[in-house]
Amino acid sequence: MVDYIVEHLAAIGVDHIFGVDGANIEDLYDSAHFQSSITAVLAKHEFSAATMADGYSRSGGGQGAGLGVVAATSGGGALNLVPGLGESLASRVPVLALVGQAPTSMDGRGSFQDTSGSNGSLNAEAGFSAVSVSCERVLTPADIVSALPRAIAAARTGGPAVLLLPKNIQQGDVEAGRRLECTQDLRPIGNPHPIVAVLRQVNGPVTIIAGEQVARDNARAELEVLRTLLRARVATVPDAKDAAGTPGFGSSSALGVTGVMGHPGVAEAVAGSSVCLVVGTRLSVTARTGLDDVLASVQTISIGSAPPYIPCTHVHTDDLRGSLRMLTRMLSGSRRPMGVRVPDALQRTELMPPPWCGAGVRYRDAMAVLDGVLPDGTDIVVDAGNTGAAAIHYLPARRGGRFAVALGMGGMGYSFGAGIGMAFGRVSSGRPGGRTVVIAGDGAFFMHGMEVHTAVQYRLPVIFILFNNNAHAMCVTREQLFYDDLYSYNRFRASQLGSGLAAMFPGLTSVDVTDLDQFAAALRAALDVDGPAVVSVECAADEIPPFAPFLTGASVTPAATQEIATAKEDRTDVAARA
Repeated sequence: MVDYIVEHLAAIGVDHIFGVDGANIEDLYDSAHFQSSITAVLAKHEFSAATMADGYSRSGGGQGAGLGVVAATSGGGALNLVPGLGESLASRVPVLALVGQAPTSMDGRGSFQDTSGSNGSLNAEAGFSAVSVSCERVLTPADIVSALPRAIAAARTGGPAVLLLPKNIQQGDVEAGRRLECTQDLRPIGNPHPIVAVLRQVNGPVTIIAGEQVARDNARAELEVLRTLLRARVATVPDAKDAAGTPGFGSSSALGVTGVMGHPGVAEAVAGSSVCLVVGTRLSVTARTGLDDVLASVQTISIGSAPPYIPCTHVHTDDLRGSLRMLTRMLSGSRRPMGVRVPDALQRTELMPPPWCGAGVRYRDAMAVLDGVLPDGTDIVVDAGNTGAAAIHYLPARRGGRFAVALGMGGMGYSFGAGIGMAFGRVSSGRPGGRTVVIAGDGAFFMHGMEVHTAVQYRLPVIFILFNNNAHAMCVTREQLFYDDLYSYNRFRASQLGSGLAAMFPGLTSVDVTDLDQFAAALRAALDVDGPAVVSVECAADEIPPFAPFLTGASVTPAATQEIATAKEDRTDVAARA
């Protein structure tokens, strides 16, 4: 049966499987070894293997398959997948999880790692059902012929699908004549007709808020065509920064990021709009903070795989790319909106944390160095915490690059595996070669940073940038703002992550830096390395990041405004004309 699984995955374009080997999944690894078009990547921890599959999927890896695959053995190895799959579920990322189980002959008989749910044993099917869009236990080899295509189709609607595979079933035979059934694509293309009339009759500016489904459905080009047609300005939710253009790079319509780590000017732009079009996002609290009042006063319409949390006219579609093409056709030619208008200027604003005068590199300054050094095409993966808030707020996505952050569950350490998965996926996605940059704090590193070794093992072009403030800094900030800074549970004994990793992994370029000049030089050197590199930046846990709830608690000025003139819209990088 495992041969059937591996051949089927290869046939649909999947070229990597991520996981950790073990007794009840080793047959799958054995089969992958003999499938020349698939590489089985060995992670150090199942959580990171799951985030590798997540990052691979977000990158569009696998010859357009857009499906990350993770494999894990039974028991604790299987349960380690849960937080990673939870992120994929919350962020609606297509992932297929192949989970080994003890042989069915041992169900309910007290066997090691029994998760059959029989006779009081842990029920893996019940557990995984809570973090997946589909979970099925395969009980005969023949069942895989229908179960595998069904799971793949379910995952492609947005989220992880899980197949539980007892060892004896994995070893069973599947009839040759029943192999490689076609995978049915269950994603319906929603008809945008209910929102067409609103857009045709618009009289004034249009603002688009773009979400994570734009990236998941590879609909960036379609969004840009629609934006051009509507002459709209585009803001993005925090985990979709690469879904819109970057100011200064030919897409002057990009407003910035919404929500708790976002740019206050987005709310001003929405408030001045005649219509706000929400594309591919539910607008969670993280993405919606600061927008509730203005969205209530502006006509708001939506298109995507799930309705936003705010009242609005919504069009459901699981294929955003197809629906945006349809919407553009409906608004073209004689049906083109005639009342749209582009304002003369865009207001670019930043949150303004209180100044920090102590030791360490400032977040804003560090992100400015990154912005100046990282080339076009670089993929950026950001972890949770103060470091992530600073990167989301201050660091623009690279032209032609991806920008990923896990805000579904916000699991610390996500970026290490996801960055590795994106690096693998890029090779077969059809995109030009380039670097992946992981941005994480030392707290995230201590959780899952040993995946650096996986990048070393496979000589991946990944640069790991570790902001070392010797703390769970976001928790330190909360202690200071909300608990009078009377104590701290969240400060660490000082460490030198760069030199420590250099000693641990001979041949790895890994350094510690303490100022901006060193940081810039280390980044340039890392870009020239054939393989991975690590740059650890000394910063301070006492610096407050650009995170709106903290700034309210600190009673500081919320924003500074920088005006960028755009009297003539820059169209030098428009993908297509309507």
